[in-house]
Amino acid sequence: MGFELENKMSKTPIPKAGEIPSRWLLLDAEDQILGRLATQVAKLLMGKNKPQFIRHLNCGDQVIVINVDKLKVTGKKSLQKTYFHHTGYPGGLRAERLGKRLAERPEKLFREAVHGMLPKNRLGRGMLAHLHLYRGSQHAHQAQKPEVYKLS
Repeated sequence: MGFELENKMSKTPIPKAGEIPSRWLLLDAEDQILGRLATQVAKLLMGKNKPQFIRHLNCGDQVIVINVDKLKVTGKKSLQKTYFHHTGYPGGLRAERLGKRLAERPEKLFREAVHGMLPKNRLGRGMLAHLHLYRGSQHAHQAQKPEVYKLS
């Protein structure tokens, strides 16, 4: 009796990867806080803003972020926060302050911030490929007709 009831119940339809619509969104990073903007961009890349969000599919949008060089950080982070990496050679520990990295390579800094909020697998790398960063207000995606996305 229980088996018959299960078969009669309808299942939730799960769309395929190509059936989920993808948009091009344009965000302006001028005077935005680095971490707060990165969380919103990560949600857009994952597709968590869509009603048909599926965790195992890349259902996010293409995101264009302009004016990345005008991002801000709060407090004394630009002087106190330090990024480390090791070259692999003896004595190869390298350190760089957040303020210097923000001034010299803001695209790399923002990409790493968003990358830390995405899944750590092939799917996350595919989502990160949909992120396009530009220092000024000009971008190379006019042909895609991106929609201006208002940040909450």
